[in-house]
Amino acid sequence: MQIIDRRLNQGNKSLENRQRFLRRAKAHVQRAVREATAGRDIPDILEGGEISIPAGGIDEPQFRPGAGGIRDEVMPGNRTFSEGDVIPRRDGEGGGANSAGDGGEATEDAFRFMLSREEFLDIFLDDLELPDLAKRKLKEVATEGVRRAGYSVSGSPASLAVTRTMRIAMSRRIALGRPAPHEMEALQEELAACEDEGRRAFLEAEIAALAAKMRRIPYIDPIDIRYRRFENRPKPMAQAVMFCLMDVSGSMSEHMKDLAKRFYMLLYIFLTRRYNHVEIVFIRHTDRAEEVDEQTFFYNPATGGTVVSSALEAMRRIIAERYRPQDWNIYAAQASDGDNFPSDNEVAARLLRDEILPVCQYFAYLEVGEAGRDPSARPDSTLWRLYERLRAEGQPLATRKVGARAEIYPVFRDLFQRREAERAGS
Repeated sequence: MQIIDRRLNQGNKSLENRQRFLRRAKAHVQRAVREATAGRDIPDILEGGEISIPAGGIDEPQFRPGAGGIRDEVMPGNRTFSEGDVIPRRDGEGGGANSAGDGGEATEDAFRFMLSREEFLDIFLDDLELPDLAKRKLKEVATEGVRRAGYSVSGSPASLAVTRTMRIAMSRRIALGRPAPHEMEALQEELAACEDEGRRAFLEAEIAALAAKMRRIPYIDPIDIRYRRFENRPKPMAQAVMFCLMDVSGSMSEHMKDLAKRFYMLLYIFLTRRYNHVEIVFIRHTDRAEEVDEQTFFYNPATGGTVVSSALEAMRRIIAERYRPQDWNIYAAQASDGDNFPSDNEVAARLLRDEILPVCQYFAYLEVGEAGRDPSARPDSTLWRLYERLRAEGQPLATRKVGARAEIYPVFRDLFQRREAERAGS
């Protein structure tokens, strides 16, 4: 068995080198998790699984004492190599960088390990966040950490408040008239220098009385002891609501609906795992919109024409009734194939520009297409052109296109990537 110390601040290693190594190792794992999700369905992501990272990426830098001076060594039996040659690894020894596989190409050592469901999701969602989340008027708090909350007469010895204890003890001694040590010292000095027998008898009696009083009034009494008291610290959490708007009209094929549902499933997992105080409102629409529960949103079929403004009007009404913009961070994610009644485009534009986007922190629009077609090669739909025009005006709106399952994860990460990470990488 080999024990490896993975503490952040190990005593015998450079702190900066260790922090750099931990950041590099974490980046390797995050990249491996992202690559592993490309070929998985949503249920597979929830199960975790095996991932692999290059073995060379987990080597930790450290200093080792080397041999002193110049040393020449002759290895017995060597007739092939000279000084400075690199000895290649034999074929089949671990499939290293210098060995060849069946196709004759060099391969690389890999370190494989299993991630549980919780570990996989934590790493997968680690660098995602809701953009521009602001702390507004809050009605819910989450308890996190502790804070000082005065003193108590009982507690752990580690929480002993020495200064407060000594202050209380001094107040008690003064109130009860306990003799001060310098009074006793003064009487003893006077007694040592006194030659009058009557005065000496008086001083001895006085010293005995003071000593008895000092014994009756202790220097520190159990009633003086105080302990520091701590209590849970309520930490305010930002409130947010996410509106999920999905087109379920007849123009949406089963493939398109599958792409939209996968996107919303991923969004649902992200929100419920990363945030404690985020409410999710599900709205689906054809030519009319309705607020539904999670089960109906993801699984119940529907058909009809397409009127996008019906979903936007439902969102506006719900915000007015339940989510005051002064109190809530409001987000929206819409998925559609881009079709809409031509006469409804201006109504949708007015609702977005005047009612929805002014109160939204972020609005993401996902346009889904048929399988086998490059999303960038598809002609722009009327809804896409409308949203692009609003985005060009500086509205908090993002637009993306997808046509295959494998594109869902990159697009999702692009929409909800942590903004600090983007600035650091630019």
